[in-house]
Amino acid sequence: MKGIGYPLYETTVFEDFRIMTENVAKKFPDRIALSYRINPHDKEPIEVTYAEARDYIRDMGTELINMGCTDKHVAIVGESSYEWVCSYFCLMSIGSVTVPIDKDLPADEIATIMNSAECEFVFYSAALEEKIEIIKEKVPTLKTYICMRNSSMEGAIDLPDIVKRGGEKYKNGDNSYYDYEIDPDRLATIVFTSGTTGKGKGVMLSQTNIVTDMTQGMYLFNVTPKTMCVLPPHHTYGSTVNFVGHFSQGSTIYLSSGLKYMLDEIKEQQPSHLVLVPLFVETIHKRIWSTAEKSGKAGQLRLLIKFSNFLRKIGIDARRSLFKSVTGVFGGKLEMIICGGASLNQDIIDTFDSMGITILNGYGITECSPLVSCNRNKYQKKGSVGIPIIGEKVKIRNPDENGEGEICVKGPNVMLGYYKDPEATAAVFDEEGYFRTGDYGKLDEEGWLYITGRLKNMIILSNGKNVYPEEIESEVSRVYGVSEVIVYSGESKAQKNKQVIVAEIFPDYDALNMRGITDVQAYFDEEIKNVNKRMVSYKAIKKVKIRDEEFKKNTSKKILRFEIDKNID
Repeated sequence: MKGIGYPLYETTVFEDFRIMTENVAKKFPDRIALSYRINPHDKEPIEVTYAEARDYIRDMGTELINMGCTDKHVAIVGESSYEWVCSYFCLMSIGSVTVPIDKDLPADEIATIMNSAECEFVFYSAALEEKIEIIKEKVPTLKTYICMRNSSMEGAIDLPDIVKRGGEKYKNGDNSYYDYEIDPDRLATIVFTSGTTGKGKGVMLSQTNIVTDMTQGMYLFNVTPKTMCVLPPHHTYGSTVNFVGHFSQGSTIYLSSGLKYMLDEIKEQQPSHLVLVPLFVETIHKRIWSTAEKSGKAGQLRLLIKFSNFLRKIGIDARRSLFKSVTGVFGGKLEMIICGGASLNQDIIDTFDSMGITILNGYGITECSPLVSCNRNKYQKKGSVGIPIIGEKVKIRNPDENGEGEICVKGPNVMLGYYKDPEATAAVFDEEGYFRTGDYGKLDEEGWLYITGRLKNMIILSNGKNVYPEEIESEVSRVYGVSEVIVYSGESKAQKNKQVIVAEIFPDYDALNMRGITDVQAYFDEEIKNVNKRMVSYKAIKKVKIRDEEFKKNTSKKILRFEIDKNID
């Protein structure tokens, strides 16, 4: 389908978080908003309607205002839960500054973030109580500890008690929650990024940043009635796209019990679409092919994909029936996956498309709240991360002869700046007020965006040529048996510090075993020779390094490049 005339979708427009929760509760009062399990092994999930969620948020806000929480910096630490979502929405609605923190960080790092953000309140999961006990001694500004469910820590307050007291106050005429005037342009949240190249920064976002990112972004893609959240809530991809974006549109959100249960829950919950990072998509893709290999049906599946693609070319779409046994493993109703956070190999996108599942590849960055661009439900371009969301300007700074340069963004979704770091803030905005993303890419003649790689990852060869490792990684990842790969510039001391391009691979050992491949190094050495034939000579991989364990990652499932040992001898 051509993009000209492709209509915008309907979306719900709102100015702040309180309006969002009120609007959707009035429009869909009895629709299930959130469902979840307190214990992963509970037989049936708990279901909460939009009206019930609105009441919970309002009652919580009423009591928190009485507790003096307005204008305070409030840390939220925990797994995705009903209480996490409602706390986040509520704190936004009463003028608190939320500080979502990665629950998996060590206690010392959590304390450092809380001290940096000057947090006075903390909302935490009961599972983190031991960490909170340690943090109490390290964060002198903390005054109030609120456990989201069943606290045993001395001095802590249980969130259900706060909600109960607030509900009684509201019934008795306390209208403080609705009387509070929200300024959507002031600081609303500080998101500390978990960088893959070093220490993160505190990104300051307003409600306007987040709200416009979703209201303007949702014009471009059509979300289906039910999704499942498997992303961490402390990052903007999870909190903005999964929670704000879907809650505001009236989608039912099932909160996954964790990665361990993800595939079983997809089958049980039968979501019609998912919001995932590439690692999760790759996991599902790997599951499909490993199952086919083990059953001896991989060849049959490849032929079926070719047959399906042929039928589509002559106007026959039989994907739902042809691949019923494959898609049934994932619930049978999965139509679409919204994917962002890192690059995703086009081969994987094409495979899912052949089976009837559309992958909408997009691009986002925390400083842009996070969505910058996305492909559309029935209009995508291979290799592209889509078109910019409505109301946003994207330009390429200092483009080379191929039109490639730094991607810069300007719009109402761009951050206020970095918390307590005016120098870093000034450094990332150019003379025209565009935010410099640090990502390299290009725009085509129709305004579609293509990502080349990260500026910080770029390899500059001794001959002056620039090499983007992500481009080479994409090629290497197509090789059978590659689980993870990172490409970088290494120095060989044995060759007098000669610079060489290295591909460090963590193999899928199970896949290799199924094909009887025992000499892993020899196998990949030969396969990389074939990869090199597809690339210009200066991008050729000169060294293949095999890992015994997967790369270390942050909790957003991105590989920590700065922790890789680049000694190749």
